[in-house]
Amino acid sequence: MGETDYRKAYEEERLRCEELTGRIGDMAGRMAELEAKNEELERKLNRIRGNILWKLMRPALSVLRWGKRQWVRLRNCGSLKGVVQKLNYKRRERAAMRQFGTASFPTPEEAAAQRETVFPRMVKISILVPLWNNERQFQVELLECVMNQTYPNWELCLADGSDEAHSYIGEICREYAAKAGGRILYRHLETNGGISGNTNACLQMATGQYIGLLDQDDLLHPSALYEYVKAINEQEADYLYCDEITFQDDDINHMLTMHFKPDYAPDNLRANNYICHFSVFSRELLDGEELFRTKFDGSQDHDMILRLTDNAKRIVHVPRPLYYWRSHSGSVASGIEAKPYAIEAARGAVAEHLQGHGFAHFKIESTRAFQTIFRIRYEIIGTPKISIVIANKDHAEDLRRCVSSISEKSTYGNYEIIIVENNSVTEEIKSYYGRLLGEEYKIPAQAGKGTPAGDGGLQRGGRIAVVTYRGEFNYSAVNNLGVKYASGEYVLLLNNDTEVITANWMEELLMYAQRPDVGAVGAKLYYPDNTIQHAGVVIGLGAHRTAGHTHYRQNRQNLGYMGRLCYAQDVTAVTGACLMVKRELYLAAGGLDESFAVSLNDVDLCLKLRGMGLLNVFTPFAELFHYESASRGLDDTGERAERYNKESARFREKWKKELAAGDPYYNPNFSLDRSDYSLKPGT
Repeated sequence: MGETDYRKAYEEERLRCEELTGRIGDMAGRMAELEAKNEELERKLNRIRGNILWKLMRPALSVLRWGKRQWVRLRNCGSLKGVVQKLNYKRRERAAMRQFGTASFPTPEEAAAQRETVFPRMVKISILVPLWNNERQFQVELLECVMNQTYPNWELCLADGSDEAHSYIGEICREYAAKAGGRILYRHLETNGGISGNTNACLQMATGQYIGLLDQDDLLHPSALYEYVKAINEQEADYLYCDEITFQDDDINHMLTMHFKPDYAPDNLRANNYICHFSVFSRELLDGEELFRTKFDGSQDHDMILRLTDNAKRIVHVPRPLYYWRSHSGSVASGIEAKPYAIEAARGAVAEHLQGHGFAHFKIESTRAFQTIFRIRYEIIGTPKISIVIANKDHAEDLRRCVSSISEKSTYGNYEIIIVENNSVTEEIKSYYGRLLGEEYKIPAQAGKGTPAGDGGLQRGGRIAVVTYRGEFNYSAVNNLGVKYASGEYVLLLNNDTEVITANWMEELLMYAQRPDVGAVGAKLYYPDNTIQHAGVVIGLGAHRTAGHTHYRQNRQNLGYMGRLCYAQDVTAVTGACLMVKRELYLAAGGLDESFAVSLNDVDLCLKLRGMGLLNVFTPFAELFHYESASRGLDDTGERAERYNKESARFREKWKKELAAGDPYYNPNFSLDRSDYSLKPGT
């Protein structure tokens, strides 16, 4: 057998191994799906079994449920006074919601001042509106909302594909054009080209440096263009969007939903067209391309946003609801069922975008939140080794549960577990280490106060190693020592009081951690009662104004704010209780800052990674239980409280600039006192 034959055989074997690896990944994903479906079927079966009793006991059960809700409120609030405070908060929040309707419109004096403002760049904005058989009332309101803009340098481009029965649309448009001093351009099309074709016809009429997109049945806040031009001048924005409100009953004060959005987040955008309205962008971003592509009709805006944000140099989110999306029969705002073809169009737009970024062999699936909110499965390249680092002191049962769940449930095979032992004293943990290693383990003498921290050596048994950290407890130093001994390309920090739920949890983390633009990746963690412990971290959140977890204590099945518990997304930070990162990035960032001995070290690491130009990602598809603080307790008084206060003060000083700017993935209209995306009272 010659060298050529050997090379050929080797290449064939390599390709076969890659194919098998891909199949294993697919099987892992399928197992995770089946586990989730099994849980859902079990819940449905339980409901069916109790169906007769439900009918007979419904009144009594209603009373019991009411009582349970009150008990939960009391438990969560701590007292009846807490319940009253919560109700008052909700009342203030409802009042705050009302402030985003017509009450937010400028006063006559404010409107006059905005009209008289002269910016260094008084750019012309061409607003494109494709028309087709619009209702008379909607058409008039649309024209009025543009005419009432406080920024004067705009033009409205209307391309009308309506049939003869709706000829009144042309009459209305011509009437308003006569009053607009040449700023309204109207063209009746011989044939209706659909949303894409009609919008592209609008673009042919446009002469502005910036383009804005407005639907025929929606409305703009009077200050929308003013706020956008202000951002163009102050921030050199070339792509802009704002928050939006969905309303009904022809009254913007009758709000169905209020979508307060994050700043630009590419992973969010791939999974969900959260930008949506009101997009305004520099015409230069088109670079000779079509605005809307007919092959993506139904999701042409998602395709356009993905393409243009890729080209943009400065994407600016104006954190105010300046766009009012009308919900009525036949509109997408009333439900995707009105336009089912939009689902496939959105999937196709995302697929083409991913291919343009070099991704291959990915899968795009609808989620339980909404059919156009996607779960994206990226291909895992090769089978890189993952080093799971677990800090531990005593608590043999917690550690046993954690390690057993990894070995018994995980479908990813190339990993090692490095347990960093820190001052354990029980014979039980010594015995357990021995069983893991396959040999006797001798715990070094416990270090007392003042003992210098140090490396007490390593014992290895197969894929498990025990590293001894000698010195007072310092979570950062303990994990840094574990990473020193890690032989994997990826590091996975994991608390000893966690338990794996989804079999392909490592794959779900790895598919993001392997991307060159990603720093840390975090999982979705639950308390044993199936409420959420972690679903991403927001800086500035909480009483100490350092960092806090969003959707905290929400039910496991909760969809999250605007479906955010159903898709992978960019966040400022993730918890170190389950955090994956490339080992080289961990070291480049300096590891965990050992001046944060107990708290905020994970958030600090994520901020350092973000400072390196990397994204941090939370994925809800890697799930674990977290028996939080079981290993160290929950005592928040005395010495521990003092230490936390000191570390919080250090964190606020170190990241003063970032905290002052606010978390880019958490809208400034949300309260920093709550984790449930509540509005600031009195906003």
